[in-house]
Amino acid sequence: MARGVQRAPGQLMDPSLRTEYPFVLPRGYRDRNGSLHRDGVLRLATARDEIAPRTDFRVRQNPAYLTVVLLARTLVRLGTYEPVDTDVVEGLFASDLAFLQDLYRRINQQGHTEADVACPECGHEFSVDIGGDATGGS
Repeated sequence: MARGVQRAPGQLMDPSLRTEYPFVLPRGYRDRNGSLHRDGVLRLATARDEIAPRTDFRVRQNPAYLTVVLLARTLVRLGTYEPVDTDVVEGLFASDLAFLQDLYRRINQQGHTEADVACPECGHEFSVDIGGDATGGS
């Protein structure tokens, strides 16, 4: 019998499989009321998440819009927005969009949110979690 965490009646979930990744945006999304939303959760994409947007008329008219649709489908939460829609993704600063694109790529292709870096002064190499708190301003 497979061992795992009981999720729902009849369903077992492997506790080592991580499917959601918390993050903090470098700048943050400012809503219509002026509230800033920086922390959120991005989940692993499914095959449907990758396939379904291909039939979206906005993606067919502008292939670059695929990023917006993919992120809207996989962003579980951004601040108090749950779920996140395409309007919110469109309203992100370019630096935050780039951050989320990189995070999406890392968790879906590499399976983690760590990046290898080196100290510019001494050359010491180490890993940092890019999903954690990042300094930045707006």
